Amino acid sequence: MCDGTGKGDLMRILVVEDDARIAGKICAVLEQAGYAVDHVADGESAWFQGATDEYDLVILDLGLPRMDGLAVLKKWRASGRLFPILILTARGTWLERVDGIDAGADDYLTKPFAMEELLSRTRALLRRAAGHAVPMLQAGAVTLDTRTMRVLVDGEPINLSPLEFRCLSYLMHHAGQAVSAVELMERLYAHDHDRDANAVEALLTRLRKKIGAGVVQTRRGFGYFVPEDA
Repeated sequence: MCDGTGKGDLMRILVVEDDARIAGKICAVLEQAGYAVDHVADGESAWFQGATDEYDLVILDLGLPRMDGLAVLKKWRASGRLFPILILTARGTWLERVDGIDAGADDYLTKPFAMEELLSRTRALLRRAAGHAVPMLQAGAVTLDTRTMRVLVDGEPINLSPLEFRCLSYLMHHAGQAVSAVELMERLYAHDHDRDANAVEALLTRLRKKIGAGVVQTRRGFGYFVPEDA
């Protein structure tokens, strides 16, 4: 029900998108997959809806009228709303993606995207949340708090650079999945940055020294990954 009236015992998803055509497609795909869907088209309505109702997941566009999506995200997290959030960003706005993850988003998709990928990301976030969003990510002795952007190893805080934190956060959000050096470069660096695989390897070398060598592993020919049962 893409009209703000999603009810019942189904998994409930809030879609926040001001482009009616895109919103209609997202709602239709999610409803066909069996989810109860609400839709709002501006930031202020999104803030109110997310603050007063219960959702299992929010799909949030960042370019919204009346209040931008990043501001909505920050207000939700600051008020203790912990549902998983999948942000949608325009192609090339890498800073928005970084800011969104740092502000507490759980994943993102860059427009234009395939609806199959949206569904895959949705299912993955709902599985991880297991019915309730958990802001703490765990990999062995490493704990990452997505709200406070703190990392602990065996309970002790570790000082990471913003780039190291974003790298670790991305890999932990995709635990069990091999992430290539190319993908990491696209996620972590500006498009005009002079990037190469050596920069990623150097970053991971520094990160491993701080959090332990076994947390981020290498799968030759595929990339880097954090084991799901690390």
